[in-house]
Amino acid sequence: MRIPPRLQPLVEEGLIDSVVRQLMSGKEAMVFVVRLGEDTLCAKVYKEATHRSFRQAVDYTENRKVKNSRQARAMAKGTKFGKQAMEAAWQSAEVDALYRLAAAGVRVPTPYNFAEGVLLMELVTDAEGDAAPRLNDVAFDEADAIAHHATLLREVVRMLCAGVVHGDLSEFNILLAGDGPVIIDLPQAVDAAGNNHAARMLLRDVANLRAFFGQFAPALKTTRYGEEIWQLYQHGALTVETPLTGLYQPQEGAVDLQAVMREVEDARMEEAARVLRLQQAG
Repeated sequence: MRIPPRLQPLVEEGLIDSVVRQLMSGKEAMVFVVRLGEDTLCAKVYKEATHRSFRQAVDYTENRKVKNSRQARAMAKGTKFGKQAMEAAWQSAEVDALYRLAAAGVRVPTPYNFAEGVLLMELVTDAEGDAAPRLNDVAFDEADAIAHHATLLREVVRMLCAGVVHGDLSEFNILLAGDGPVIIDLPQAVDAAGNNHAARMLLRDVANLRAFFGQFAPALKTTRYGEEIWQLYQHGALTVETPLTGLYQPQEGAVDLQAVMREVEDARMEEAARVLRLQQAG
């Protein structure tokens, strides 16, 4: 296919040889299948941040580090330079998270390079070698739903042990590779210890997994893994090998996770309504 303008600099620099096809276009980015020598990779071309609300940006970017105080002041004032710096920080957050999580053994696409606002990474494929589908495009039997849910909970724990909360985990940003689920889309990833919204985001991520897989395995709907995971994390008792029960017993004086969960469910309902409106407008 004709090389898109945003990918032309990468061809000129020898970072890719050719563009095979467009894989998808979302609110955050356009994704292309590209070739480099004998390798087939994925190129994520970030769009302008016109679809993120101010509140979302503040929640996700809280306590993120920037290169210097000038950038920080410009971002706070909302100047043109500040907006450019904020967008660059948003993009680099995904790159940083991918490298950090890949090193921790989390099932994410292997990152290869980041240049000109384009992230080059592994193309996740299914058992036949085709681009892997998203979970929301797949139906599961009960046994597979329980198995994949358990796998993803373990990945959530592994991420948290690496100090990261995905922040927007759902069936729409998990791919089903030939050897199991792979987590994608991490520009909104937050620092678990440094962001005041991390607990709410972790609980929402786990609630999204419960709601999706609960369609195929109803027994999952009564589990409370999110609260259990966060409580263990808060007490320094969470490791990648920690057994999880799905049960939760609040401790005296602990954060009111029930209230947090109600907020999570409200947010999920709002998101579902937004998706429905987009589909109807569609």
